[in-house]
Amino acid sequence: MIDFGGVPLNISPVKVRRYQELDVPDFGERLKKARVEDGRSVQVLATLAGISVGYWYQLEKEDREWISEEVLRAIESVLNIKFGAQFDE
Repeated sequence: MIDFGGVPLNISPVKVRRYQELDVPDFGERLKKARVEDGRSVQVLATLAGISVGYWYQLEKEDREWISEEVLRAIESVLNIKFGAQFDE
């Protein structure tokens, strides 16, 4: 609550978003290799990463132009690997 000349104002804070893009070379190929080496099914891995099996296969085939950092980090966590995508802080 902010006091403006004796009048209380209920003002919500403004949110700021940051947008950055990074290229992750050979992402699809590396994803597939990591999945095969992991040994678990695509169904299990995709479920653990919070995405659909179809989406996982799209990523392996690089049929997606981009993915969110959240999805990337979830996949990295599930497979216990890093794809080398580091954003500037």
